[in-house]
Amino acid sequence: MSSPQSPSPQAAPLLHQAPGGAPYAGYTSPIPVVRTHLGHAVASEWTKIRSVRSTMWTLGVYVLLVVGIGLVTALLVAANASDGSLDGENPLSMGFFGLLLGSMCVITLGVLTTASEYGTGMIRTTTVACPSRGRVLAAKSIVFFAVAFVVTLVSTFLVAVVDTAVLTDAREPSGGEWLKATVGVSLYLALLGLVSLAIGSVIRHSAGAITIMIGVLLAPLVIALFMFSESLQDLREALFEYSIPSQLGIFYSSSLTDSGPSGWDPLWIALGTTAVVLGSAFFLLEKRDV
Repeated sequence: MSSPQSPSPQAAPLLHQAPGGAPYAGYTSPIPVVRTHLGHAVASEWTKIRSVRSTMWTLGVYVLLVVGIGLVTALLVAANASDGSLDGENPLSMGFFGLLLGSMCVITLGVLTTASEYGTGMIRTTTVACPSRGRVLAAKSIVFFAVAFVVTLVSTFLVAVVDTAVLTDAREPSGGEWLKATVGVSLYLALLGLVSLAIGSVIRHSAGAITIMIGVLLAPLVIALFMFSESLQDLREALFEYSIPSQLGIFYSSSLTDSGPSGWDPLWIALGTTAVVLGSAFFLLEKRDV
């Protein structure tokens, strides 16, 4: 009985050795392999945020509130104003009411940008595609901040232009007032949205994070309204001065109090708060499971 013949070297397929020792056929992908970076994550998050229907609805309602209420307020004031009643008034301040109500849309969108992925389980796919959690959160923050800032800037600028044209009896706003009522307040709202995004990353539950942020927005002002005791006067004033509605009003020169933050102070407060909260979100992200 003859022994089996060994296969000739020419007939053997091209094999590579896997890390475990098992051979596998070699394959070279026609797609060039490149090292991923933050730009790829930003492009991915931009695709996500513009392709999700809830984003378009939320931004649409936001623009409708800011522009709609701002214009309606100016028209009502102009229709009911008597001669000389608008002397010395800043026409840009009419945009405050729509922006205050619309801030809840920014808060909601900020929370959903992160928390919705945990609720749907999409975060598993995201982390498989990009294992660097910090890079994912940074990309979400960059994309959301850019979207919130641009949408707010366009909306507030449109309201400011129309309100100034409608309220012809009011005084002419200065350049600094224009800057604060457009760029300044847009930066403030975008930072408020970043805080919401960070809270969504920490809480990982959409309804819970939105509830927390609405409480941050409204609770200090509501609590201060019912502090009638004389011994709580200092606390009451502090809640009024540092509440978000009061800080928003400062950009329109219409603060709830005569003391407390002024000028560009609300923006620096928002910047410091965002740095602390977002930094905490980055820290906790690396310490917890997906």
